[in-house]
Amino acid sequence: MAKYIFHPNDIKELNDQYDVAIIGSGATGLISAIQAAELGLKPVVLEKMDKLGGNSTRASSGMNAAETSVQLQHHVVDSFQDFYNDTYIGGGKQNNVDLLKYFTEHAALTVDWLAQHDIKLDDLTITGAMNTKRTHRPSSQAPIGAYLVTSFLQIIEKMGIEVYNNVDVEKIDKNDADISGVEVKDVDGNAHSIKSGAVILATGGFGANKQLIGQYRDDLTHYRTTNQEGATGDGLKLATDVGAALVDMDKIQVHPTVQQDNDHAFLIGEAIRGEGAILVNTKGERFVNELDTRQKVTDAINQQDTKHAYLILDEEVVNHAQAVKFYDSMGMVIHGDTIEELAGKIGADEKTLADTIAKWNQAVESGKDDLGRTTGMSRQLTHPDYMAIHIAPAVHYTMGGIKINHFTQVLDDNDDVINGLFAAGETSGGLHGNNRIGGNSIAETVVFGRQAGQQVFKYLNK
Repeated sequence: MAKYIFHPNDIKELNDQYDVAIIGSGATGLISAIQAAELGLKPVVLEKMDKLGGNSTRASSGMNAAETSVQLQHHVVDSFQDFYNDTYIGGGKQNNVDLLKYFTEHAALTVDWLAQHDIKLDDLTITGAMNTKRTHRPSSQAPIGAYLVTSFLQIIEKMGIEVYNNVDVEKIDKNDADISGVEVKDVDGNAHSIKSGAVILATGGFGANKQLIGQYRDDLTHYRTTNQEGATGDGLKLATDVGAALVDMDKIQVHPTVQQDNDHAFLIGEAIRGEGAILVNTKGERFVNELDTRQKVTDAINQQDTKHAYLILDEEVVNHAQAVKFYDSMGMVIHGDTIEELAGKIGADEKTLADTIAKWNQAVESGKDDLGRTTGMSRQLTHPDYMAIHIAPAVHYTMGGIKINHFTQVLDDNDDVINGLFAAGETSGGLHGNNRIGGNSIAETVVFGRQAGQQVFKYLNK
């Protein structure tokens, strides 16, 4: 099947008036555009990069939701409350509880909404700090981000929604107290003024902006990042320039499993651990509950002398985590016909690694793990060939951002609404507390992307 290619609009087609200007073409921006258009509005999507999709295209594990029909089909009984509790505890109990309540109670509806658009997430896996299988993904096990972004672009093309790339939004305009449009500059330096009754900020986080990270967490500036180069926090300045408040800016997540031996840092998705992979140090020993929070797993890796580790998996894990095949095609997977051969290739002691895997297999059989792991224990590592992926921590996600309420309305320092300004996705702050759980970022884009589109419709028709 030919790869789908979306062609953005030519800048000559840009009008000077739309109902809503959406800044950013990641999952949040695309979903909000689709939802707004379904409600009869005329949106425009503005993207500064040449490539569409933002960081969303790099998401791999899945989308969390509770009380879904998919879960019941897999004999998983879940609840909104359990989803809330896992996310609240995983976020250090520092989450904005209003955002969290809305999020956990509406994710299931978005799975249904996606299915109505023939985007079916009918398989399940589990991520760190979750106690139930609620990470939804396509049965093909295709990486969730690219799968969704491609699907959204196909819908956008059919709906005739305008999408422009290589355009910088330089300013949000206000008419007295209300948002009235945006000022943009195209790739040739030409200025364009767009009038719109509302603006949705969907510009993503600032994980690729070391200078901004350094203002809040100078202890993290030495890390590489999993983010695409456009994730520089532009939306934060656009918002604060019109009076928006920021929250949780020092809450920046380091992802524990990133392959970064070459120029590009590749996030190795949590679903691989969820499907049975383990982590070992250079001696070949396990040292952490691999499905603890990202923060705790990162801390455990950093406590190792080398500050790096290896994911260990086998052919059966790959059968349930197809992303490994992509990593393998990029030369990131080390193979061994036997455990001993694999140990030699990663510089670990053969007997130590063999003993570690034997002990893990016993833990899977008994359901009792010395390191406290209770999930992702459905299969033993007994199927050659055996594989390893070299990993180390890297900056991955910024939990802080623009202050919003659960209607996605942007707030100022007094918690007053800035009329006509909305924000959703990673550019907003507060939902995740001090640690985001895997599978919650994609869920956030869909839940609050839809909410933004709905609330803009409500605002413009009040």
